[in-house]
Amino acid sequence: MNVRRLALVALLIGLISPLGLAQEITVAAAADLQFAMQDVTARFHKETGKTVKLIYGSSGNFFQQIQNGAPFDMFFSANLDFPKKLEAAGSTEPGTYYQYARGKIVLWVPKESKIDLTSGMKALLDPSVKKIAIANPQHAPYGQAAVAAMQTENIYERLKEKFVLGENISQTASFVVSGAADVGIVALSLALSPTMKEKGRYADIPAGEYPPIEQACVILRSSKEKDTARQFLSFMKTPAVAEVLRSYGFDVESSAK
Repeated sequence: MNVRRLALVALLIGLISPLGLAQEITVAAAADLQFAMQDVTARFHKETGKTVKLIYGSSGNFFQQIQNGAPFDMFFSANLDFPKKLEAAGSTEPGTYYQYARGKIVLWVPKESKIDLTSGMKALLDPSVKKIAIANPQHAPYGQAAVAAMQTENIYERLKEKFVLGENISQTASFVVSGAADVGIVALSLALSPTMKEKGRYADIPAGEYPPIEQACVILRSSKEKDTARQFLSFMKTPAVAEVLRSYGFDVESSAK
């Protein structure tokens, strides 16, 4: 009888545990967050024991996927527009919209490149520049910022035939690293990453030359793990996370918006 009872208890524990330990959320994150978020989520896991599964891509593509029912718990966009549209459509948890950072774009070339970046955006007019990598402006906020900066400098029309378009800003950076493009307009957060920092050099593009890359996140109404998502959202608002984001070149407001 005792053996049967023990077997029954073991069976019940086996059935209950997966429900009680459902402590993983899946996050759709803009590709500029690739390295910063690895650090942030590692700290979150260390503090809480809970896991954040990260999927990186372009904000516009994620927006479409979420509208079509993709099973994400949270969405970290590289702009404000897509989260606001989801909020307006009733697809987010009320009160979870949060502006977490502002991104920056830079010119980036491999170390061995002879391109002189001291002239800023005018460096793109160097005759040796045959291919320029930017994120696809149709759905990537960083690509839209790159186009705006070139238009501000009145060089867009002279350069648009040279573009190599990345699906997101991470792929854009990889085009320059691999040699598929001579120069790229990439996220500062990637230029400062361990993967790229030692492989090239960058020049800042003045913030006044493109609209602010303000970024926001939301918890999705369809999330099955809202408690863990809320806990992660609260963690994102801590000074420790602000420090991590700033170390990757993001601007972070001192208080939540």
